[in-house]
Amino acid sequence: MAEKKTLGRQKISMAKIENEDDLYSSFSKRRETLYKKASDMIRKYDIDVGIVTFSPSDNPFSFFHPTIDAVVDRFFSPYTQGSETSRLNIANTRTRIKEKQVELEDLEIIKETLANQTTDETDIEEMWKQIKEFNPEDLKKFESRLDEVDLMLKNVVASSIAQAPQENAN
Repeated sequence: MAEKKTLGRQKISMAKIENEDDLYSSFSKRRETLYKKASDMIRKYDIDVGIVTFSPSDNPFSFFHPTIDAVVDRFFSPYTQGSETSRLNIANTRTRIKEKQVELEDLEIIKETLANQTTDETDIEEMWKQIKEFNPEDLKKFESRLDEVDLMLKNVVASSIAQAPQENAN
């Protein structure tokens, strides 16, 4: 049987971390892991979750799903139904979160696709050859298409900025 090259995962004794930099780093990593696990549970079981933590420097950090109001109401009165308005707000928030998760998954797929694509020097040379062969009419078409793409991107940015305050208001 082959001998292990590393020690692998070792049990860490519970002791206060004395080095301040290590303490802040460990807190950030553990907080991130806790939030990821909570997100996974939400996605898997569709539950309400609320987490409040304080950093070593006493800064508060929180994570609530779907909203802080929904989680606090459920905490103080777990067996009562909320008002119709609050239920609609919660349903709306859940829907928006699911839409954002789908967008995030799509972006991750695009990121992986782009990471897997390699641009060879021959591809770049071929692109420049095609551009050099443009006649004035093709060049005008290309320029107008770039203008259209630029306008579309500006509209997307403007609409995302316009939607941001609405999302933060809830």
